[in-house]
Amino acid sequence: MYFPTSAARQLATNPALPNIPSESVVAFASSPRKSLFCTLTRSVVAVWLGRPSALLSILTRTPISILNHGDNIDLWWSPDGNRIVIKTSESYLVLVSVEFKIDELVYSSSPLPSNTQRNFLAGPGEGLPFNSVSLHFEGVIRVEGTLLSVSPRRHHLLFSTKEPPTIQRMPWPIGDDEDQVSDTNTAMASYDTWLLNDMDFAWLVESDVFVTQISHIRNMDGETWITSDGRAYLVGLHDEYTTEDNLIGKPGDSHSQDNVTDSNPLNGQLRWHGTCIHNFQTPKWVQKRRHVESDETSDEREGNYQEPRRATCIAVNSKFSLIAIGTYCGEIQLTNFPSDEGIIPRSQKIEFPHAINRQTGEVNSMEWSSDGYVLAVGWRFGWGIFSVGGNCLASGIGVSEAIDEEKFQDIFMYGVQNLFWGPGNFELFLLSTIFPGKRDGQLFVIPFAKSATTGQHSPDNTRYAFLQMDDRALIYRGADQPDLSVINPESDVWQHVKIPQRYLALNWPIRYSSLSSDGRLIAVAGRKGLTHYSSTSGRWKMFADQEQEQNFTVRGGLLWFHHVLVAAVEISKSYQIRLYSRDMELTSQNILHREILSAPVIILSIVDNSLLVYTAENTLQHYLIVPTADSIKLHLCGSITFTGIISAPSAVRMLSWMIPSAQKQLGDPANDLAVATVLMVVGGQLILLRPRKSASEEVKYDIQVFADRIEFCWIHLRGVGALENSLWAYDAQGMRVWLNALSLESPQFRDSPLENVKESVKIPLDFYPLSVLMDKGIIIGVEHESAIRPNLPFVMFRHATSSHLFLQHILLYHLENRQVKEAVAFASHYQDLVFFAHALEILLHTVVESDLAIENNDEENANNSSAILPVVVEFLDYFDASLDVVVGCARKTEMTRWRHLFDVVGNPKGLFEVLSNIFAILCLSFGRLKTAGSYLLVLHNLEQLDENSTEAIRLLKKAVDGKDWQLCRELLRFLHSIDDTGEALRHALSQANLNNLD
Repeated sequence: MYFPTSAARQLATNPALPNIPSESVVAFASSPRKSLFCTLTRSVVAVWLGRPSALLSILTRTPISILNHGDNIDLWWSPDGNRIVIKTSESYLVLVSVEFKIDELVYSSSPLPSNTQRNFLAGPGEGLPFNSVSLHFEGVIRVEGTLLSVSPRRHHLLFSTKEPPTIQRMPWPIGDDEDQVSDTNTAMASYDTWLLNDMDFAWLVESDVFVTQISHIRNMDGETWITSDGRAYLVGLHDEYTTEDNLIGKPGDSHSQDNVTDSNPLNGQLRWHGTCIHNFQTPKWVQKRRHVESDETSDEREGNYQEPRRATCIAVNSKFSLIAIGTYCGEIQLTNFPSDEGIIPRSQKIEFPHAINRQTGEVNSMEWSSDGYVLAVGWRFGWGIFSVGGNCLASGIGVSEAIDEEKFQDIFMYGVQNLFWGPGNFELFLLSTIFPGKRDGQLFVIPFAKSATTGQHSPDNTRYAFLQMDDRALIYRGADQPDLSVINPESDVWQHVKIPQRYLALNWPIRYSSLSSDGRLIAVAGRKGLTHYSSTSGRWKMFADQEQEQNFTVRGGLLWFHHVLVAAVEISKSYQIRLYSRDMELTSQNILHREILSAPVIILSIVDNSLLVYTAENTLQHYLIVPTADSIKLHLCGSITFTGIISAPSAVRMLSWMIPSAQKQLGDPANDLAVATVLMVVGGQLILLRPRKSASEEVKYDIQVFADRIEFCWIHLRGVGALENSLWAYDAQGMRVWLNALSLESPQFRDSPLENVKESVKIPLDFYPLSVLMDKGIIIGVEHESAIRPNLPFVMFRHATSSHLFLQHILLYHLENRQVKEAVAFASHYQDLVFFAHALEILLHTVVESDLAIENNDEENANNSSAILPVVVEFLDYFDASLDVVVGCARKTEMTRWRHLFDVVGNPKGLFEVLSNIFAILCLSFGRLKTAGSYLLVLHNLEQLDENSTEAIRLLKKAVDGKDWQLCRELLRFLHSIDDTGEALRHALSQANLNNLD
């Protein structure tokens, strides 16, 4: 999904300017649009451009200001990006205004001659001008009662204090040159204070607390608090007459908490309502101390005790309806949003595979990527990247290798204070902890490669492993290579396709990437416009007219239909679907078709010749792609609304459908929507919508939930054998497979309960999957690797290709259900693969090793396991490689299990005789001869060899006749190993006439 690559870039935080003190960075924060960020030292605030990383403006506080108001501690941006709020050590708020000067440039290069301009091209995102930014002191605000946390809003400041414990709201100051606020906001332009007490905040678990951290959730009606006792709450400010059902909003709501809190308080008293989302049981001895010493403050009562489960930071993922909670002990817990009834789902603890005797420390910072797929975590002693399901994708907790600490630069490996994702989530900005002796160089930028499905989850993007980097696309070409190249991790099977630098300079970052069904055509879209590539010609096509390119933005995705590119675009606040031909130049005059829409597109999907368009109006529209004599066009067949079924349209991540065969062949396409079964991923839930008509002929849907916390899914309507109509999904724990789940004629899943349809097969994986190669029986993915060398001052990141066979898992499912014929039919599709025998060997080994009931004397389970093994052996007898599979499995299994195995398979001596007879008939079958040699070790360990080693001598003679000298050498070594006196070896040499061999 997300994998660090290359090496981190280090930024110099102390500018080379006169009278600027060299100070460590204590905090940094990104602007609301992520294009800028600011750094804060004890006395200096600086604004930076994210790409390229360049200092734009700097503002230094005077020594008198530091003395009177205290040192800088923390800072926040206002939602509009026009102010920076600084918290000081003396409980002051310093307001800094940010002025953007479009007409002024901070940096400009000298004009270059025309013959050298092509050699000095701007990098990704570096083609835009460096507009000037000015910082001005706006004022200082004294906050009584020890200022704790600040949360700027559009029209006011929200902050908390300790003594007394309050939540306070203050309007932004209005300067003489600013426009007066509207009448709606004039009424609320007052100072509001809420004192934390038992009456107004009865929903707090403990009343004697104060709020240490406030975080606003931008796209939903709510925010998060962390209180001094370490508990976390999801809260909202509402009129006291608001119903309980609407206390906290849902992701995707059109209004935000900012709008609610800016409402007129004269309509009713505003009150805080909340739900505890992180609770724990306080130790009894702490409770007793609180009861006995009730007159003391909370800090004095608890002494030096630090609750390890107390929350330190919170990150909300509105895309997947998840809340990540970081704790003092370094643990991370994921929990879903509370239900409408206020019920908190059970949280999931993320398992972190860190080294033994290496502690992470408390969680200092967390942030979800803008697409919601990954969580970046900064610990006191390291950092990590986790998928939405809890899979650790990358991490660094200290450095275990021997390094030169004076020269080593990547000090973020020892701890992170704060972090945030850059534009497009291609870069992670880190603020490392203060390292002794290093005041500069605390800022680092780690580049990332990410799966293209994070931006657009389409079937074609999941058919191939497709990674998107900052300036290129990576396509896995192992499917076109020989079988051994697929399973060899050292094979170079990735095609690197560089995106044109001219396009990236103005339109970075890339937001959408699309791959055609045959993997030959690529289309990408950035900030503006689009461009596409053909691997056949090796050429990109871009808009020749840059004004046409900058005139629209792709919003909703890109898809290929043969050589036609389907793009959902936004132009001048109107929405269209455009069709472009790969064979024609990219111009506005060459658009094949335009379809006007009334709302922005959330997601596109193509199934056969049907285009499915899901819009922000919660409507699914069905178009037929109709080729004409000289062009191609879209024909609207119908639309249907999902109101009441899907509450947040923006949470839909994947879309497809299945049409009954009769309707597909004989029906009117206008009626497809009424009979289609729709498959979606909504907020991490994999759901199937099955249509049914009511008495009024109105189409309604039965929702069938397959799984929750799903990151990606693969659909195979035309799979191999039993994999046809199968559904594959990854949930960070493994691959879940529902066989025949998408067959509309099969009642298997139609009659299943609507919640949590159990998968047919679950495949555990130790890497992150990107694609399923159906014709090769392999799951392809990548895993993160990092390397530290003593002679290099930085850490190197790379991603390595990994693979996993899934044949044995599907076969085991059939055999456990006594479906031998189905298993044979399925395996026959793959029997020509070079690793087919290896897959069968893994299957047999799994069944033998899982038979632990024999050792535990569990008769019931033993009988069940023993019943499976004969079925597996019966299945193996259908294939020529069965004898090789049995002996290969035996040699990789503990000897204590051999007798149980051969009680079912047959006496190994009999198998040896079978192989000898086969060799006598087929003299050229040297493979069988080697297999017979492998059985000698089994016969010896089972003490079935006679004293004269007759079997070994017979095999040695046949090896000599076949001139297989490698096997002869192995047999002679075997005879020497079973008889230290050498008598058996001399006897075999004489019997095989090897003493007189010339």
